[in-house]
Amino acid sequence: MKTVSVLGATGSVGTSTLDLIEREPERFRVRALTANCDVDRLAAAARRTNAELAVVADAACLPALRDALAGTATRVEGGRDAVIAAAASGADWTMAAIVGCAGLEPVMAAVGQGGTVVLANKEPLVSAGEIVLAAAKAAGATLLPADSEHNAIFQCLAAKDARAVRRIVLTASGGPFREWSREAMAAVTPEQAVAHPNWSMGAKISVDSATMMNKGLELIEAARLFPVDPDCIEIVIHPQSVIHSAVDYIDGSMLAQLGPSDMRVPIAHCLAWPERMATPMEPLDLVKLGRLDFAAPDQDRFPALRLARDVLKAGGARPAILNAVNEVAVAAFLAGQIGFLEIAAIVSDILDRYDPPAPAALDAVLAIDAEARVIAGERCQATPVTRVGA
Repeated sequence: MKTVSVLGATGSVGTSTLDLIEREPERFRVRALTANCDVDRLAAAARRTNAELAVVADAACLPALRDALAGTATRVEGGRDAVIAAAASGADWTMAAIVGCAGLEPVMAAVGQGGTVVLANKEPLVSAGEIVLAAAKAAGATLLPADSEHNAIFQCLAAKDARAVRRIVLTASGGPFREWSREAMAAVTPEQAVAHPNWSMGAKISVDSATMMNKGLELIEAARLFPVDPDCIEIVIHPQSVIHSAVDYIDGSMLAQLGPSDMRVPIAHCLAWPERMATPMEPLDLVKLGRLDFAAPDQDRFPALRLARDVLKAGGARPAILNAVNEVAVAAFLAGQIGFLEIAAIVSDILDRYDPPAPAALDAVLAIDAEARVIAGERCQATPVTRVGA
């Protein structure tokens, strides 16, 4: 029986992970579940799975969690340090699905245990990629990608020699505004931005998909995960989100992974790896699909792609700054403080103005992240960037 922990158990990835675990209770024993402060969902999940430990990151929610799990064998704890300790509790398999840089320290704690850590949050590899990869190597940990695109690439990488790979093709739905003009996007509302056409995701990730920053972050992740030159990673718009990514080989062969737009597919691959497990998903009906479309992304309408490629080439602290400022700007947009187009504009502005030395350790990454967030918060409060068409 495999012991599992789910960090971020009440989010979309966490609930999808638990759905699969609960379908085969004889295969998995839940060691720890964490959430920020969704006590009801966390307690219900802990009861259903007989979790050994349930943790809320917000310590103020701990009394409510204690009440909700009274009479059960589940231990309850609260606070940031408790989340990190839960991540370090030695599970065979850990799902890292805490959104934002709040998930960075727990990921490092899980990696240090030397088990299998499944990355569903982008921040560890974007903000601290070299540090995370070095820690995983030192601890003998296995990192598996849960993002549908990176999981697809992982499944399609059949060659042991990176020189056999000509290109990695990273597909993108293009989000809800892929055919909109810049003038139209200037008036986009948060409600429109979170309505993704294919995937059911949280608000922040949905906005990232709409700006295509999500794909820029995935570009940086792919460069960390897979041993290819970043210039060999190509982004292609694929509106149907059926081909999740592909690998092009020097002999002309291209291997692609296809599947429904449901995170349970890549999560199941990670849960059972190197084997396979059943999911409730219906098989793809290729005849019903009928056609698959592809297009090149427009970097003028979606400047986040260019920003991400630029910071990947620059390295150092740049990826951490990109990620931190984007998080703050997306939150400001969702709160109605700035316009949709201002998200990428603010990221670009702060990348131009803030350039600290490259971080050599996790503490330095967290310090850069914190400083970038302060600058971004001030920038969002300042006079907004002029909106197109305003």
